[in-house]
Amino acid sequence: MKRFHVHLNVARLDDSIRFYTTLFGAAPDVTRPDYAKWMLDDPRVNFAISQRGRQPGIDHLGLQAGDPADLAVIGARLKAADAVALAEKGTTCCYAHSDKFWAEDPQGVRWESFHTHGEATTYTGAPNETGATCCGPAITKDTATGCGPNAGEGCC
Repeated sequence: MKRFHVHLNVARLDDSIRFYTTLFGAAPDVTRPDYAKWMLDDPRVNFAISQRGRQPGIDHLGLQAGDPADLAVIGARLKAADAVALAEKGTTCCYAHSDKFWAEDPQGVRWESFHTHGEATTYTGAPNETGATCCGPAITKDTATGCGPNAGEGCC
């Protein structure tokens, strides 16, 4: 495992870029009209933000593998935990080409484990076999409330 990954949804990308550039003391490594990413060494994190119409806050957490073998180890651990929600090979997401394992923890927090093998010119590619185009399978729970996507589902 090479880097911890955090992806936040933001309401105003420019304001968020200014804030995180100041906080991290570094400009983003990647900036697009709807996305920015910092590849920080201290702390060792891949920190991304996007403005894509989702509720502001944590979209997902993850582990960025250094090579395909590292990703295979992470994938085997997720499979052993019976947590893999989606496995993707050669997907285009967040302006990158990657292989991925998507999982959800018991609280409904989405986890992306991935190995990137190239840049992409678009945020997302064509829909995959589940209809998803980027950032994993559909969200099944609101991580703040624990509620499912349908009114009353899983809510207290």
